[in-house]
Amino acid sequence: MTASVAYRPGDLIKARGREWVVLPETRPDLLQLRPLGGSEDDTTLVYLPLEPESPVAATFDLPDPAKPGSHVAALLLRDALRLKLRAGAGPFRGFGNISVEPRAYQLVPLLMALKLDTLRLLIADDVGIGKTIEAGLIAREMLDRGEVERLTVICPPHLCEQWQQELASKFNIEAEVVRTGTANRLERGLRPDESIFEVYPFTVVSLDYIKSDRRRADFLRACPEFVIVDEAHTCVQANTSTRHQRYQLIKGLAEAKPARHMLFLTATPHSGDDSAFHNLLGLIHPRFAGLSEMPEGEGRRHLREELANHLVQRRRGDIAEWRDTAGFPVRESREATYRLSGDWGRLFDDVLDYARGMVQRAEGGTKLEQRMSWWAALALLRCVSSSPAAAALALRTRLKAVEGETESEQMTELDQAASETVLDGAADDALTLDETVPAGTVESPEDGAVLRRLIDRAEALRGPRVDPKLVVVAAEVQKLLADGFKPVVFCRYIATAYYVADQLKSLLPADKAHVIAVTGELTSDQREERIEELGALENGLTPVLVATDCLSEGINLQRFFDAVVHYDLTWNPTRHEQREGRVDRFGQASKAVRALMLYGENNPVDGAVLKVILRKAEKIRKELGVAVPLPVDNTKVIDAIMKAVLLQTGRVAEATRQLTFDFVGTEAEVDSAWETARDRVTRTVFAQRRLRPDEVLPEWRKAVAILGGEDDVVRFVSRAVERLGAPLEPRRDHYRLPLDHLPSALRDRLEGIGLRGTLKIGFAHPAPSGVLHIHRAHPVVATLADYIAESALEDGNPDFGARCGAIFTAGVEVRTIICLLRLRHQITVEYRDKDGRHALTKSLLAEECLGVAVRGMAAPAVLDEVDALALLSLEPGHNMEDGQKTRLVAQAIEAIPQLEPQFDAIARRRAEELLADHRRIREASDARGVRYSVSPALPVDKIGVYVLMPMARL
Repeated sequence: MTASVAYRPGDLIKARGREWVVLPETRPDLLQLRPLGGSEDDTTLVYLPLEPESPVAATFDLPDPAKPGSHVAALLLRDALRLKLRAGAGPFRGFGNISVEPRAYQLVPLLMALKLDTLRLLIADDVGIGKTIEAGLIAREMLDRGEVERLTVICPPHLCEQWQQELASKFNIEAEVVRTGTANRLERGLRPDESIFEVYPFTVVSLDYIKSDRRRADFLRACPEFVIVDEAHTCVQANTSTRHQRYQLIKGLAEAKPARHMLFLTATPHSGDDSAFHNLLGLIHPRFAGLSEMPEGEGRRHLREELANHLVQRRRGDIAEWRDTAGFPVRESREATYRLSGDWGRLFDDVLDYARGMVQRAEGGTKLEQRMSWWAALALLRCVSSSPAAAALALRTRLKAVEGETESEQMTELDQAASETVLDGAADDALTLDETVPAGTVESPEDGAVLRRLIDRAEALRGPRVDPKLVVVAAEVQKLLADGFKPVVFCRYIATAYYVADQLKSLLPADKAHVIAVTGELTSDQREERIEELGALENGLTPVLVATDCLSEGINLQRFFDAVVHYDLTWNPTRHEQREGRVDRFGQASKAVRALMLYGENNPVDGAVLKVILRKAEKIRKELGVAVPLPVDNTKVIDAIMKAVLLQTGRVAEATRQLTFDFVGTEAEVDSAWETARDRVTRTVFAQRRLRPDEVLPEWRKAVAILGGEDDVVRFVSRAVERLGAPLEPRRDHYRLPLDHLPSALRDRLEGIGLRGTLKIGFAHPAPSGVLHIHRAHPVVATLADYIAESALEDGNPDFGARCGAIFTAGVEVRTIICLLRLRHQITVEYRDKDGRHALTKSLLAEECLGVAVRGMAAPAVLDEVDALALLSLEPGHNMEDGQKTRLVAQAIEAIPQLEPQFDAIARRRAEELLADHRRIREASDARGVRYSVSPALPVDKIGVYVLMPMARL
C-alpha cells in the first residue's frame, strides 16, 4: 500500500510510468489525473491504497535540442495547446467546457447573472435569439466556479429531449430526463429515503410530471440549488387547474429557499394578462409583484430600476448594435390566395349551411347540447378550410357527451379539449395541442344521409384538378425551390399534412425535391431522425418538409430550412410567430428567410381570422420588433368572430376579395385591446437598463485571447491537416476534409466519435445547411489538438508539433528566444454549506499558454497574441543546418535556469490578474460569503524554446 500525499490541482506527478496533471475533485486517497499531453477524455482515477508504487512529484522535461522542428510545427504546437484548454485562465471559468461558439451579445445575461447575489433572472429575449444558449452559459459557469453542484431544468414534456441534447452537446452536462416513462427506471436501486434529484446531479424534469401534489413535496425537498424554468409564462396564470399546479410548484421552489438560483426563460413574458405578468416577476422576488398596485412615483421608479438588474429582453433590433458577424436573416413575408369555386365552393357553402343548421337546432336544447353543437360547427369550418382529407374525417366523427359527470363538468372538459383541437391551444397558452381532426358533428340520426353525401363530395375533391388550394401551394413551393429556398409547409391537422405531402410528391419534380411529412404521430426522437436524414440528401435534391405544429416549438429547423409556408392559417398569433421562428433564428445561414401565408380570398373563416387577429398582430410585431400575444381571451375573440361567420346569411360565392364581413363590434373591441397591449409592452417590458457592447466586449476579447477564436481555429485546422497529409479542398461555400488521408491512429480516434469519410466543414457561423461548423470546441479541433500535443510532448516527434527550433530571419535585430510556457493555477473557493453552518473548500484548476520573448540580454517580456503569432510565423531568411539549430537551442536551454525566477514572477502576476478577473466578474460573491484565492503551480512548464537569429548584414 502507498502512503497518502496531499496533491493539489495543477501539480505534476509521475505514476504508472508516465506524467500526469492532478485535476480537481482529488482526495488524499483518490487522485483524478489527466495525462500530461492528453485530453480530458483520457482522465483516470487512481486509488492510492491499491497502487503498487506511490506517485511521486514530477517536473516537466525541457525540450530535446537534438529534435528541432520547423516554425510551422512550433506554431501548430502553440495553437494546439491553446485550443485544447478546457479550464482556461480567463475571466470565465466555463468557456473551455462548452462546445458552442457563443456570440458576444449572448454574454449579456451571463454577466448580469454573475452580478447578482442570489441568481434570479428572467431572460425574455425574442424567439430565435438564443435563450437556451444563454441559460446554458450561465449554468456551465456556475458549475465550473464551484458555486453549484446540482441543477435541474423544468420544461414542458415535449422539450425534455431537446434540453437533454442541448446540455450534453453544447455544454458537456449529461442530464437525466425525469418524467412518467423514465422515473421508475431512475428510482430502481435507490434507498427509500433517497430522491432522484439527490442521486442524479443534473436532471431535465417534465413540468406536467412533477407538478402533481404527490410528487411536488419530494421535489421541493430535494430540488437542486440551481433551477432553469423554460416557457415560464405557462406557469403563472391560474385560470386552469393545470396552471394553478404549475404556479404552486414554481412559487414553492422560489419561496422555500430564497438563496436558490433560478433562471426563468420565455419569449412571451407578458401574454396580455397583467396579473400573470406580475406573478412571474414575483418569482424573482415577491416585492416585484407589487409593481401592479404601486402608484407612479419615486418608490415605483426605484423598484423598476432594481427589476432591471433581473430582467433582460432583447428584440432583433437590439442585436444590431453589436454588429455581430452572425447577424440574423431578413424576413420576407408575403401572401398568396386561392378562390373557392366550382365543386369546392359549393361544398363549402353546403358545409357552412349544415354547420349553421346544427347550431340553430340546438338553441332549444340544454346548455351542454348548445355547446357541443357550437364546437362541432367550429370544427367543421376549421377542417373544411384545411383540406378535403380533414373535412371528410370531421364529417365522419361524432361529438358525444361524457357519461357519469354533471353537465357543468362535461362542459368544462368539452371546452378544454375543444380549445386544443379547434382553437390553437388558445385557452391555455402552452403551445402543445392535439393535431387530430376534431369531431365535426353531433348525434343526429336524421342527418345520416346528408352527411354521407357531404363526405363523398369531400373525398372526391382530392388532387390538383379540383383542389385550388393545393394548386396554389404547389406553384408557390416550386417558386421557392427555383429561388434556392428550402421550405417547411405547416398544416394544422395530421390528415392534412399527409394529404399535402402525398400530393406534392407527385406535383414537384422528383429530381429536384424530396418531400417528407413529420407529424405528432411520431415520437420526438423519430421527428429528429427524419429531419436529420434531410441533411444527407445528395444528387442536388432539395428537402421539402410538410409538418404539423408539433415542429413549431421544440425542434429548431434553421440548419436545413429557410422558408415557411402557412398552408393552414393559425388562429393564435403566438403559434404563427412560433412557426416562422423555427427558421428565422440564431444560426440561420441564409441571409433571408421567406414566410408565405396562404388563404382563401372568398373564405369567410380565413377572412375573419386574418382581419381581426393575424394582420393586426403582424403590424404590431413590425412596429415593436417583437410578437405581442392576443390581448384578450382568445377563446372569446374566436367565439365572437365565428358567430359573425355562422350567424350571418349569405354564401361564399357572394363574398368579395376584400373579405368585408360584419364582426358585430368584435373588431373594434380587439383593436382597442391591441393598442393597450402594445402600449403596455412598450412602456413596461422594454423600459429597462441593458448592458452595452462596450461593457461586455472587453471580457469577450479577453476570453478569446486565452482560449483562441475563429481565426486561430482556421489557421490551426488548415495547417494541421495539410501537415498530416489531408489538405482542405476549398468549395464555393465550404471546405472538404478527406479524413481517409489522415494517419491511421488519428483516423481511428475520429471514427470513434462518429466522424469518417470526407467531411463538409466551414469555419464561419452560421455554416450552410449540411456543413459542419468547426469552432474551437468541435471534436475535429479537439482531436487534432490532442494528437499534435501528444506527438510533441509524449513522443517527442517534431514533425507535427515542434518543441524547439531555430531560424535565421530578417524579422529580428538581436538574438531572440521565444519560450512557450504553460501556466497552471489552483483556484480555491471557500464558501458555506447549504445550511450556512460550515465552511467548505473547493479546488479548481485553470491553465493558460503564453509566449515569452527574451531579446538579447533583456528581461523576459510576455508577448501579446499579435506579437506571439507574428514571431512564430516569421519566414526563415535562409537555410540553417540541423547541427547549428541544435547548438543554438542547447545554448538557449542552458540559460533557462537563470530565467526561472522571472518565469515564476510572471506566473504569480498572472495568478493575481486571474483573481482580479474572478472578483470583477462575480462581484456578488463577496456578499454571499464566497472567497476566491489563486496560486500558481511552480515551476511553470517550459513547453517550447525557439531561437530567432538576425540575418547577417551585407
